Amino acid sequence: MRILLFTGKGGVGKSTIASGTAALAAEAGHRTLVLSTDAAHSLADAFGAPVGAEPTPVAERLFVQQVDAQLRFEQSWADIQGYLLSVLDVAGVDPVAAEELTVIPGAEEVLALLELRLHALSGEWDVIVVDCAPTAETLRLLALPEALGWYMQRVFPVERRVVKALKPVLSKAAGVPMPEDTVFDAVERLHRELDEVRALLSGPEASVRLVLTPENVVLAEARRSYTTLSLFGYRVDGVVANRVFPAEGADEWRDGWVRAQRAVLAQVDQSFAGLPVWRSVYHGLEPVGVEALTDLAREVYAGSDPVAAPVGEGPFRVTRTSEGAVLNLSLPNVNRDDVDLARNGDELVVTVGSYRRLLSLPASLSRLTVAGARVDEGGLKVRFEGAGRD
Repeated sequence: MRILLFTGKGGVGKSTIASGTAALAAEAGHRTLVLSTDAAHSLADAFGAPVGAEPTPVAERLFVQQVDAQLRFEQSWADIQGYLLSVLDVAGVDPVAAEELTVIPGAEEVLALLELRLHALSGEWDVIVVDCAPTAETLRLLALPEALGWYMQRVFPVERRVVKALKPVLSKAAGVPMPEDTVFDAVERLHRELDEVRALLSGPEASVRLVLTPENVVLAEARRSYTTLSLFGYRVDGVVANRVFPAEGADEWRDGWVRAQRAVLAQVDQSFAGLPVWRSVYHGLEPVGVEALTDLAREVYAGSDPVAAPVGEGPFRVTRTSEGAVLNLSLPNVNRDDVDLARNGDELVVTVGSYRRLLSLPASLSRLTVAGARVDEGGLKVRFEGAGRD
């Protein structure tokens, strides 16, 4: 099963490109689902058809879904929300306000990822296309499973034991109810399911496709996204440059735009060297409906397979050497001054800009000593040697 995620700066047309890719995949014979994780759902607008909370057929072998966040929230967060409501009730918070306070930020996107997990496990689909939220929200979302994993391994077990042992004293002293086992179980279940989602999205059949328009600000964000997605182990398999003006010759005003876009597109090719860069020509009318979206995607991919599996080993790999091993982490568009590296026990702490990844080392590496590290050729290389520990 193939999973394709589309993201990009808000307003670049990622929903249109994602929808067109899915429509072309369905035309090629793949049973395809388009799923939106963007709180501002726009798939119904792109297809020009009503879209429900369950997979809705819009063409042969093509289904579209906009997740019912409220229903999924009640299913996945009910125990945790119930406990938080009881705490706020003791504190005297108005019930309506309390219910709003217990909705986690980004809940719709998180629950949409859980919906993706269910569809992937169902075996009903050949291709799942995910129309993600704008870039910043997508990056925070994709970093969540690993960040929650660190909390679950380091803090959660201690917290659970302390609350269980001291529950009668804490309840009396604090005057608020302590969480029951069902609350802890719900958190563990949420973590386990998000961890499965991360395994799916960082696997060999999944990849991210960046959508941009030929503008310097948009390109800068796309470059950062490429770096950050690689940092967290997600594979980027291509870029779609959308709304590209046709060749010069119409009038001086448009010729100026064409020249400006041409300069940015040259930077796009350089920034994403080694990746396919597909171009979507600017059209006067926005494509709406399955037929128009299919035609757009056919023009963009120009005969190439829009859902071909990504090639290569992915952004994270370990190679053996005679002295030990080398950990390779792709970090495109960075230099050594952009990267900070530290070791903390069995983890490597890799910081790039405002993003930090706590990388749990495989057992085969955690026993070795870090002998050196360097940033070159678009990646971080950490050399491990011997049988000791730092």
